[in-house]
Amino acid sequence: MRTAYKRWIVVAITIAAASGTLGTAPPSPQGSSQKAQLSTSEVDELSQLAGEYLQTRAGMVTTTPPPARISNISATSAMANRTSDEFAQLAAKGKRYEQVDGGYTKAVVDVTVTDSSLAGTTATIQITEDTRLYMPFTAAEVAEGAPEYEEFSLPHTVTFTRSADGTWLLASDKADTGSGPAPSTQLAEPDAAEDTGGGTPDEDEGGKETPSSTDEPPVPDNSTKDVKLQAGYDYGKIVAYANKYWKNPNKSSYRTYGNDCTNFISQAMKAGGWGIVGPTDAGQRSNNKKWFYTIFVERTHTWAGAENWYWFAIKHSKRTKSLDNVYKLASSDVLQADWDRNGNINHSMIVTKKYNGVPYLTYHTTNTHNKSMKKLVADHGGAWWYAHRT
Repeated sequence: MRTAYKRWIVVAITIAAASGTLGTAPPSPQGSSQKAQLSTSEVDELSQLAGEYLQTRAGMVTTTPPPARISNISATSAMANRTSDEFAQLAAKGKRYEQVDGGYTKAVVDVTVTDSSLAGTTATIQITEDTRLYMPFTAAEVAEGAPEYEEFSLPHTVTFTRSADGTWLLASDKADTGSGPAPSTQLAEPDAAEDTGGGTPDEDEGGKETPSSTDEPPVPDNSTKDVKLQAGYDYGKIVAYANKYWKNPNKSSYRTYGNDCTNFISQAMKAGGWGIVGPTDAGQRSNNKKWFYTIFVERTHTWAGAENWYWFAIKHSKRTKSLDNVYKLASSDVLQADWDRNGNINHSMIVTKKYNGVPYLTYHTTNTHNKSMKKLVADHGGAWWYAHRT
């Protein structure tokens, strides 16, 4: 059954009160050969439970974490133990964020149910979590260009078990974080071994530029890009594209991939004036000197692979140049990461805002908008970073 459901969960919600009043439908008969379906009211109930859990989870990384813990939520003992540990780690993460850039002042979670199923006493719902994490900027600072909040969109698979008295118990939550930086409310590390959509090039490219420093300059770098590297680039269109499609991919014009970060970056660059480099035939897909996407031949490794994109952009086309410090990044510039420092770039991001010397990054996998450079460095201090002036 596919159910479209959306509910806003306010940050001040009390988990204990909510879980104590939710429905107590009788358990399904055991051993039934016919697959049951959840009713609309049950989906409504489970989505509320999931939303309250995710709201509490998001609140743990704010500067004023809620007093509620998983013990206040109806959950299995295994889930209660797991999540209590995670909440403690998230609270520590929130304190770290507060130290590096003021942290988050509040969280607002929106839950959309995309699918649901029932097997015996186990219910499963597929949901999308859309979360806004508000930053400690004043209204005047936001008017000057500061981001009001960071936001992300994250798919989850959430399961519930119906107890003997009919109460639904939260049993598991699996977030699909992909190979990019985990959202601030998650604890997973990026999978550096996961395929990022590229491939082995036709020739050995040699060594990369020196990774960019993450040392913060004593005076904030608020430089802008007044000089274009090549005629015809429109930096405003690059940023506008990223702002428009960060959450909902442009499926009318492009495919999406399991790891979609560099595909997204290439689309934004094309929107800003980057021209296709062909010929656009299948025999050129592994040539790092080429850069194209077509509906028939599909695309080059340089279009959707982070490592291959690096070589096309900085060596062969010279459409970007290396920056020696990540805090020199300006709007529409690109930042890439090598999570385990093995010489292979894993992830690509684009700067959509810069305020008081801090770049804010937007990317796919996991779909994220305006993440602070300071938080990225705090979470992934062991990475090598490659900053590109576009």
